[in-house]
Amino acid sequence: MKTLIKIIIIFLVISAASTILYNNTDIVFGKIDFFSKHGWIFLFSIALFPRLTLLISGLLIGSIEFGGLLWWLGFFFAPRILVATLATVAYWNSNQLLVVFAWLIALGGESSEKFVITRRMRSAPHKFNSYEGTTIDAEYKVKE
Repeated sequence: MKTLIKIIIIFLVISAASTILYNNTDIVFGKIDFFSKHGWIFLFSIALFPRLTLLISGLLIGSIEFGGLLWWLGFFFAPRILVATLATVAYWNSNQLLVVFAWLIALGGESSEKFVITRRMRSAPHKFNSYEGTTIDAEYKVKE
């Protein structure tokens, strides 16, 4: 039940933010259907491998928006959030459900990725162990 409430809250927040941006700023949301430009393979690859798909489709093919300082920051630090932002701007009017799923994947994927990385860093072997107050005495002899 908690997951359903979170999904509804995320949908309402995205809807409210998009409506405020659309009505009060000069941001123009796209009116093109996602599936008229991209297919299912692109959809699955952007969800599973966002950096690779963004790089290939943006740099080599030119099928998505590419470049700019914020784009590159998003590419390196939060690629799923970049994908969700691009999806919101481009496809909010035509594919609202797809945009909501993009944000759910973005928020869930980024938080789970950070959780896994921090868990691995805690369980990784440490280079230097601290002995907390105990001293190890050793004798050394110099070879002549």
